[in-house]
Amino acid sequence: LETLSYARLGVFATGLVAAGIGFGTSLLSPWFALVPLAAFVYLVAKFEMTRGRLAWTKRSAAFYAAGADRLAGKPSGAADGARFLAEDHPYAADLDLFGPGSLFERLTVCRTRVGEEALAAWLAAPAPPAEVKARQEAVADLRTRLDLREAVAVAGADVPAADYAPLVAWGSAPTDVPPAWKRVAVEVVGWGNVAAWLGWLVVGTTALPVLVFGLPSLVLAAQLLPWARRVLSPLEPAAEHLSLLEALLARVHREAFTAPRLRELQVGLAADGVTASAQIRELRVLLEWYNSRRNALFIPVAILRLWDVRFAFKLEAWRSRSGPAVGRWLRAVAEVEALSSLAGYAYENPTDVFPTVEPGPARVAAVGVGHPLIPAEKCVRNDVTLGGTDGPRLLLISGSNMSGKSTLLRAVGVNAVLALAGGVVRAGAFALSPLALGATMRVQDSLQAGRSRFYAEVTKVRQVLDLAKQGEPPLLFLLDEIFSGTNSADRVAGAEGVLKALLAAGAIGFVTTHDLSLTGVAGRLPGTVNVHFCDGFAGGELRFDYTMRPGVVAHGNGLALMRAVGLEV
Repeated sequence: LETLSYARLGVFATGLVAAGIGFGTSLLSPWFALVPLAAFVYLVAKFEMTRGRLAWTKRSAAFYAAGADRLAGKPSGAADGARFLAEDHPYAADLDLFGPGSLFERLTVCRTRVGEEALAAWLAAPAPPAEVKARQEAVADLRTRLDLREAVAVAGADVPAADYAPLVAWGSAPTDVPPAWKRVAVEVVGWGNVAAWLGWLVVGTTALPVLVFGLPSLVLAAQLLPWARRVLSPLEPAAEHLSLLEALLARVHREAFTAPRLRELQVGLAADGVTASAQIRELRVLLEWYNSRRNALFIPVAILRLWDVRFAFKLEAWRSRSGPAVGRWLRAVAEVEALSSLAGYAYENPTDVFPTVEPGPARVAAVGVGHPLIPAEKCVRNDVTLGGTDGPRLLLISGSNMSGKSTLLRAVGVNAVLALAGGVVRAGAFALSPLALGATMRVQDSLQAGRSRFYAEVTKVRQVLDLAKQGEPPLLFLLDEIFSGTNSADRVAGAEGVLKALLAAGAIGFVTTHDLSLTGVAGRLPGTVNVHFCDGFAGGELRFDYTMRPGVVAHGNGLALMRAVGLEV
């Protein structure tokens, strides 16, 4: 690029010298200036082409580097989706769906805000089995299309997440077009102004034509400029990043998909027999011509031709024809981006499997389930059976600090989220029924709200219980260290009452505890089974195998951990 830049500058200087000699002396014909001019035009085009290729190469390299970082468990630089984290969501914060180091950050390859919103909505709201099946087929189709996912990742302008909401709002707004004769009048007086001024300044005609066309121009401008401002002002911010949208639509439209959902989305990427990408290209070109009025050399021509009014007519014509379809095109792009995000994760984790989601009694059955955010080589897996026709409905998990209890809950919960979003899961096999989710794993106090941690937990448990009582679909609950903020007697009594109500409402789930007195609940609640995680202490270090075993844990590690850090207890 540097070489081309210097060459372009040198040719431009040569052209100026040749023009000066040609027009100022008789040594050269002025026509010789056309040679460096042609070379300059060629070098400008070559420079832009090379710069575009270089940008594409850099973004492509970044795409693969981000994939390598994801596989290594490092931040990939993708958006973390923190804006989607709602305080009142029943499980998003508990399962780290959004924010730094989140599932969203691990998955997303979205280039648009609507794509991010679609992916976030899928993670935040389980889909019914038929929709899950349709998404799984699309993810399987996209899984091996690495070239497509690369093209989507590097297409268009280099922006983190383009916002096309203003464009959708502009396209769906009612059109307001003045009478057709006014458009004809604008064209006539515009060209008449140019001809009149050229005749007066270059040819030497009288100034009368300038007045003949100038006065009607002023009248038309006074009438139409307020209307033109109403048309154009909301479009200018909406028009940003149109090259990205055009590239995304074109790439998706020409791909030879096999999945029914993807082919269905392709069908919608046209209007009046013209592809969506072609219509967005037309809009982009119109806006580029309209914005040429900002060029200082072109301002006089723009004024004479009533540029704003002229392009307001053109853009209103585009809106009346294609504007209402923009929202549909963007929804299609958003869904493809969300599916591509799930497909990219599936491609990078080839041993992960598609789950089975089928109607029936509430259940989760997993063989070798692990947490998707833990690198595969470090991930310890466990088998889990919950619900169904003959499985336990509640696993009461006891165990020592850091032994893996909370990680198991998150592993099951996050995989259930992926399964019900249409993605693959970190397991050897995974089957579940349609389920709602509720969790209490990241409960925090709030000084600003005057809320203790225990009060916050009680409020969250109330939310989970309300979800369970809705009944359809049944609830999968994940309760970590239930009621740990109160005394043992209240904890046992409160937990038993809550669990009894949850099971009576048809829910299934997990409860973890350090308080071994709570494990006695298993003998009083049908369908409840005690399991545990344990640890060992050797050489002054705690050792864990993160493997779930049947029964109640035999001992805790609290005192050993205190002594390990130097506390005299």
